[in-house]
Amino acid sequence: MKFKKTLAVLMSILMLFSIAPMAMAADGADVDYKIDNPYANVDFENDNVYKADLHSHTTFSDGNNTLPEMTERHYELGFDIYAVTDHSSCFYGFTEPQHVDVMKLFSLVKNGFVASDALSEAGTAANGNTYTVTTSEAGDQYYAQAGGKQMMGVPFGNEQNGTSFNNAHINTWFVDYGHGRLGGTSYYEDVIKAVDELGGLSVINHPGEYTNARDEIFTADAYNKDDIMYNYKIRKFEHLLINYDSCIGIDINSKGDSRTRFDRKLWDIMLQDLLPISRNVFAIATTDAHNLHIVDSGYTMHYMPELTSANLKKNMQEGGFFAASKYVGNHDELATLRDELKAIGTADALAFYEILDPLVNSSAEDMANGGEGNKYEAPEGEARPLFTNVVVNEKEDTITLEAENALVVHWIADGKVIHVGNTIDLDDYSDEIRNYVRAEAYGKGGVMYTQPFALDYNGVPRGGDFGDYFDWGVIASAICDNLVRALAFILPVNLIVNIFG
Repeated sequence: MKFKKTLAVLMSILMLFSIAPMAMAADGADVDYKIDNPYANVDFENDNVYKADLHSHTTFSDGNNTLPEMTERHYELGFDIYAVTDHSSCFYGFTEPQHVDVMKLFSLVKNGFVASDALSEAGTAANGNTYTVTTSEAGDQYYAQAGGKQMMGVPFGNEQNGTSFNNAHINTWFVDYGHGRLGGTSYYEDVIKAVDELGGLSVINHPGEYTNARDEIFTADAYNKDDIMYNYKIRKFEHLLINYDSCIGIDINSKGDSRTRFDRKLWDIMLQDLLPISRNVFAIATTDAHNLHIVDSGYTMHYMPELTSANLKKNMQEGGFFAASKYVGNHDELATLRDELKAIGTADALAFYEILDPLVNSSAEDMANGGEGNKYEAPEGEARPLFTNVVVNEKEDTITLEAENALVVHWIADGKVIHVGNTIDLDDYSDEIRNYVRAEAYGKGGVMYTQPFALDYNGVPRGGDFGDYFDWGVIASAICDNLVRALAFILPVNLIVNIFG
């Protein structure tokens, strides 16, 4: 009997030892993550960092200011890369007037005048400084004022679908396509396909404007897949990204972030849907400036060895850049940030908390009364957040970000904040992480977004059921675009411009 009791005790001990590893594995198990680092080819120690505006306008389409005025303003504000993306008008250089006849009419209607000003190869800026426009052997063009750095123009920038009725706009760069092309209502694919075949890059601009998500008040209502129209439009964008790698992604924060404030949610939805089929989605932020005062609202930061269009294109294709803005227009994001600052509790964090708390409270009241809510705008001269290094350690399953001027760095998976801090240990969140994580850095100077870190591991979700899809934009485009082209053919545009311009 004593032997049997001893044996039972030994068996119990053995069972405990066998169960313990299983229990430990179930609670925060180590997962062998393979981390696709979009910044793998960035040399943060030796590369230069360049500030870019990939989307802006002049009087060559519907902007209020001329090319010289916009160029000088971007230069004043420290931009190194400037993309002129006038509607249906390719950028052929700082010294080349690129005015399309129909866009002259747009400019006349909007501004009451037509201005086709371009720069000279040398001249004097409005601030009194002399400037030069030079062209490299590779064909890249640079603007520089005396004693200052060079600012590169992005070749062939163009916001396509300029005469669409519903803002179905696409930015394209690096290939000469779409100059003078009219139409594009509700239809993106013909442009993206043509630019893809020519070897250029494209992005879907401010999707919240086309989808009408900008009209929502609450984040929960925007891009709700239970809504038939949102579901259709999300599938439209995903169809484009699946079929054309050269379409790098979407604009998530432009101008003052009113129309794009829910487009980070769209970004996360698309990442959840598309990364299971290994399609990453990158994000840009831009000024989309139509006048001088909004310049510097949104931008991208690129770490590259040299300022050339070839390096820029490669950097954009790889996702080795950061998107940033001095605006945050989403009430829920601001409320989350406020709570994170309070939890951090440092003097600087609490000082920022004191700024955000009344803003968040008044924003909630405004929303309850049917408004869009108030947004955060960084004060002029406030230092902007900047990621200065990315360190991926696959052995430890960690990603570490170094950042300047940032009070909060938080990490997002599947659209939810899962961690606050500069370093994330993926094993700590194995129950919450599926195919990606991405990070955002916040400071008084605004917000900066990383591109997504796609993840591969044993058991990662694979595949996706996208079903049959028909783009009804084909029909809308056939009707509306032919009407636009017919009107353009009939109207004596140059006569109207000459009389009233």
